[in-house]
Amino acid sequence: MKGNEQKRPGRAGALPWFRGVLAFGLALGLLGQGTGSARAAEDVAVLGPAEVRRVIPVGRAVGIKLFSDGVLVVGFSQIPAEGGSVTPAKESGLKEGDIITHINAAEVDTIEEVQEQIRQIGGKEMSIRALRDGKTVQVTTQAVQCSTDGTYKLGAWLRDSMAGIGTVTYYDPATGEFGALGHGINDVDTAQLMPMESGGVLSATVSDVKKGQRGEPGELHGDFVLEQDIGQLMANTSHGIFGTLADDGLAAMEALEVAAKDQVETGKAFIYSNISGDEVKAYEVEITKLFPTAKDGRDMMVKVTDPALLAATGGIVQGMSGSPIIQNGRLIGAVTHVLVSDPTQGYGILAQRMLETAEACLK
Repeated sequence: MKGNEQKRPGRAGALPWFRGVLAFGLALGLLGQGTGSARAAEDVAVLGPAEVRRVIPVGRAVGIKLFSDGVLVVGFSQIPAEGGSVTPAKESGLKEGDIITHINAAEVDTIEEVQEQIRQIGGKEMSIRALRDGKTVQVTTQAVQCSTDGTYKLGAWLRDSMAGIGTVTYYDPATGEFGALGHGINDVDTAQLMPMESGGVLSATVSDVKKGQRGEPGELHGDFVLEQDIGQLMANTSHGIFGTLADDGLAAMEALEVAAKDQVETGKAFIYSNISGDEVKAYEVEITKLFPTAKDGRDMMVKVTDPALLAATGGIVQGMSGSPIIQNGRLIGAVTHVLVSDPTQGYGILAQRMLETAEACLK
């Protein structure tokens, strides 16, 4: 129902839809376009002396679906009513980025549950409980009867799930855990890290590539295998998404040592990425700069130098987030963002930071 509580098409689409939701791709961010979201949540990892670990670099594109814990308010619209157009949700004090968790005493996690509560309550007063910046807020409002179709509406655009394509960075054969993206899944309208109730990983193949150019980063397009999840998503953080894989079918390479922060240096490196079908190839890059005090995942600047990758994609494109970076035989990090002004360059996060975040989230 247009103008009511439903999923609002975002501004950076062109990726497959899941359960009627917008694919997240790699959204606008940082100095320009991210291969993912630009706005980081509070950092949970503090780099210290690294325990030597070995994990398998992956580099495979996968489908990723996430269902939110609560329903995110992403915008408002006016409802034509008998006394004129009104926006009850906004007038009640709700704001973009609020996460609705309850209507009266009923917990709501999906748009359908919100719609059902409004249908039952009708034009009576209702209490809405929501999270805002981690704190609980409560407002009181009344839905209005739309003069167009006769249904009761609040005039809020909502989102309860997201899906898209991204790249798995590593797989730990000792635990079955994986890390991907190197950044969080953020809502495309509010830039807020999506609160996660559940999620899954699906097999995918890359069907085509929109080549990046200055001012307009490209993107991978993929086809998902919907019949069965190959993994479970367990955490959505500013340093990546983490979970477990049902099998190690994606992990075709040998395990490598994870580099400590002080083992990463400027100079030649390789990224492993899947830009066609399900084939993972190594492409040459250069680490041009390191950021010693970075905490938000911008630990290094990466420049694509490989002629084959530049010819195929123009550099870093949306969907390549999570592509593992290898240097001197070690896994040093993952690609996370691309610069809008120059798609041959982008940012990378340290693998050590991803592993420490995963340990904090999954223990």
